[in-house]
Amino acid sequence: MLSVSATAQEENLEEFQRDMNEKFSDPDRTPLSKDDLAQFKKLDFFEIDSAFLVKAHFLRTPAEAPFKMETTTNRKPVYVKYGELYFSIKGKDFKLDVFQNQELISDPEYYNYLFLPFTDLTNGETTYSGGRYLDLRIPEGDSIFLNFNKAYNPYCAYNGDFSCPIVPAENNLEIAVTAGVKNFN
Repeated sequence: MLSVSATAQEENLEEFQRDMNEKFSDPDRTPLSKDDLAQFKKLDFFEIDSAFLVKAHFLRTPAEAPFKMETTTNRKPVYVKYGELYFSIKGKDFKLDVFQNQELISDPEYYNYLFLPFTDLTNGETTYSGGRYLDLRIPEGDSIFLNFNKAYNPYCAYNGDFSCPIVPAENNLEIAVTAGVKNFN
């Protein structure tokens, strides 16, 4: 648990949830099919839980070779394993690999963007079976905050027309991450 003000944390997460719902309600930005959009009210989120806001030790892995990440289609975007994240949740220690999309590094808006796909024990039960994602920015030092309350489903969880990266096997967490967006019904 961190010393981040609980009120500030909740306001930030409520804004995140509002933004997600606005995006999904907007016909120009939604990943939903027309039929699903017509019935859409809001996404279902877990209750905000500060146990899933953690400080991770960030270890940069600079000698990694680019690779083609598997997706739900034939598309194979090029990523590099950018680093490793070491952290604890509820007394258990974990490690996740974090990636950088090699196409996005030339985009001024996303040059410092990191991609954290993960699976956990909620997948296929209360969350999307293929896992969820977190968006991060390259940290300035050797630590980074992970807020699993902002974990979201890939677009292919809502619409099979999308191509989504498949979570690498090494990014499985042996814990139920009961935070973030739930499965879409």
